[in-house]
Amino acid sequence: MNGDVKREWFEKDYYQVLGVAKNATAAEIKKAYRKLAQRHHPDANPGSKEAEERFKEISAAYDVLGDEDKRRRYDQVRDMAASGFGGTGFPGGAPGATGGRVRFEDLGDLGDLFGGLFGGGRRGPGRSRVARGTDLETDVSVSFEEAMAGTRVPVRIQGPAPCSTCGGSGAAPGTSPVVCPQCGGTGEIGVNQGFFQIEQPCPRCNGTGRAVEQACPTCRGTGSERRTRSFRVQIPAGVKDGARIKLAGRGEPGPAGAPPGDLYVRVHVKPHRFFGRRGNDLTVEVPITFAEAALGANVEVPTLNGTVTMKVPAGTPSGKTFRLKGKGVPRRGGAGDLLATVRVEVPQRLSREEREAVQRLKDLQAGSPRRRLGVER
Repeated sequence: MNGDVKREWFEKDYYQVLGVAKNATAAEIKKAYRKLAQRHHPDANPGSKEAEERFKEISAAYDVLGDEDKRRRYDQVRDMAASGFGGTGFPGGAPGATGGRVRFEDLGDLGDLFGGLFGGGRRGPGRSRVARGTDLETDVSVSFEEAMAGTRVPVRIQGPAPCSTCGGSGAAPGTSPVVCPQCGGTGEIGVNQGFFQIEQPCPRCNGTGRAVEQACPTCRGTGSERRTRSFRVQIPAGVKDGARIKLAGRGEPGPAGAPPGDLYVRVHVKPHRFFGRRGNDLTVEVPITFAEAALGANVEVPTLNGTVTMKVPAGTPSGKTFRLKGKGVPRRGGAGDLLATVRVEVPQRLSREEREAVQRLKDLQAGSPRRRLGVER
């Protein structure tokens, strides 16, 4: 069991919420969810609070039952609740069956199990349960050349940030947070739940284990203030369009003294005027003349680092692709390839001399290339 298990699992019958049997298959659960979600989606019921709450309930149920691991643990929790744990007593005369309160520590191995369910269990000194700050996401745009070479781009984030006066501690200048008097620094307090005493985050210190006696005048003890933060983000060479770069600790600050969230920078790469991309390879179309295709030629091909000469053998058909090793997307330990596809370019206009030359070529050619189709001789 881990911290993903929620207390609502004891109270909510998610199978009933989705209208499926407990032994329903994954496909049946998914089908039921889609049907209900479509019916109760807020977009289909504008202004309906009832539909909005129902949609949230349906989504919460599918979040658990639609995940194989979460569903397995949810079933275990429900089975234990039905057998008496957390309800009217304990099988086999377990501690607390006579009505006395039971702490996680009193349940032996079961203490570890239920501690995992609610994030409690045996926590050593100082191991508080802290709500970290919210993760943030922003977008940046770079040119194709910048994406291939790597670059640094400026990012501006507006919103909660560590307080510039107290540095995020929430304490007034010249003072420091102290050990929380309510939880003794553990960050948790016991809450009676029938036969169980469940450990929950301390409301005095928000689970940090530290309390502010003199609040910072700027943030009033919260540890954060609204302002604009500016910094530069390193975009690695060869980054793909839509890639997300994680900046640890650059998200919103948590409660005073709690760790901040992370910032995710989504990169949008502008298209190039003639280069394309296929995985770690670049693609480019190279126009050639009929004479170059028929007789063979050495043609210049653009790359990320200038031009290179590519040999086109005699008799090369239009649409043939040549692979130029190491001329593609930069990557660690080397680079991809450049896939150069030749296209025979037919002139739209011919001079009199050109027309006469082409006519002589036509007269010299024996037979028709459509002979193999059985339509011409």
